[in-house]
Amino acid sequence: MEHDIFFSISQTPDSTGLIPTEQEMFANYFQQLECADKLGFGVGWLAQAHLSTEIQKSNSKPVVPHWQGEVGLCTDFPQLAMESFRRTKSIEIGSAVVSILASGGPIAQAERIANTLLLHGLNQDENRKLHVGFSAGRFEFMARPYGIIPRNSIEEAAWPALRGQIFLEASDIFLRLLRGDVINSEMTYSTVLRRSNFRSDEDWGKVQNAAVEFENLASAPDEIEIPKRYIFEDLKIIPQDFRKDLLVMVAGTHDPKAQVFLNTISPVKVFNLSITKPEIIDATHERMSEVYHDNGGAWKRSDMPRTSFVFLNAEENLTSEQQSVAAKQEAKLALGAYWNALEGTIDPLKVENAAHNALIGNIDEVAQQICERFHPEDRIMAWFDFFNHDSQRVCRNMTAYMNQVVPLVEKMLAER
Repeated sequence: MEHDIFFSISQTPDSTGLIPTEQEMFANYFQQLECADKLGFGVGWLAQAHLSTEIQKSNSKPVVPHWQGEVGLCTDFPQLAMESFRRTKSIEIGSAVVSILASGGPIAQAERIANTLLLHGLNQDENRKLHVGFSAGRFEFMARPYGIIPRNSIEEAAWPALRGQIFLEASDIFLRLLRGDVINSEMTYSTVLRRSNFRSDEDWGKVQNAAVEFENLASAPDEIEIPKRYIFEDLKIIPQDFRKDLLVMVAGTHDPKAQVFLNTISPVKVFNLSITKPEIIDATHERMSEVYHDNGGAWKRSDMPRTSFVFLNAEENLTSEQQSVAAKQEAKLALGAYWNALEGTIDPLKVENAAHNALIGNIDEVAQQICERFHPEDRIMAWFDFFNHDSQRVCRNMTAYMNQVVPLVEKMLAER
């Protein structure tokens, strides 16, 4: 079993209402990163966000209208990755995730990654990889200023499904440029909407009706071609001579069709969450073992990092039973604050469900939960700083996890 760590750098109030300054947030991040490096975590995954979450609440269509503070402060993953490599010795760095629809789109993002890899690989002895997790982005408002909005009534009606197609067009460009190709928009992914793109006949019918009205058609079409978002003549990104051996691509999408398509271009791994149903996780592994690009070698379970909240209490002044009780209370407060921020009301059922899938308790309990919920060959992406700005405590939790929980897990697995 492999163990990574996720850093949210989320400037939101914790359960006590504390909101650190931006400077304090980054000081906490680097303290935790350096601690993770010394403890032996494999990859440090950095959340990336763009534009103020607070300000978007005043938009006509706010995405997270009740969120307090900023969902994340890392707006430039390449730059933070380089600084993170500079401050550490063994940990690798990943993005979870870069939105390739924001910040100039897939062409600009590909150049940034290429430049980062060139600089990172200047030392020929460097072997730490840059894990580029990419997606359409969780929050739509971050891509809207870059033109990722419906352009007509057809696109408005089709938007939830169409946004996924825009991601595929952008991914095609992003991956092929990083592969070193010369491309133009005549060669890139084309979007043709059909019934299969939609969840219901009703949703597809709305798009068909919009097409009839917008294009003055005599009857409802069976398919609708959508003009491309990215129009350009031949281009190739620079720099060109960067260390491709240091690049790992990971897609933040649960769409099976997208996972298959991306791997027709380059080896692209996938993310998954610990709250995902076991049957979906197993189906993903089965599918990826068949479609994973040949250049990536054989598919392994560790190729799909699985995020998990970790509410561990190993405080020395408490008994084992007290640690267990305290961990459960800490989890309840943090998860409650999270759902309240997302929706404005605390849904007890959602808090309960999230708690059921998180790792919560003392050393023995967390080790037992890992053995019960994860495969021995899984890669866990442990999330310790979730609504917790006490950096010293976060570091203690990380230390207890790696120095006590992980050895216990390995012992329990060996005894099976």
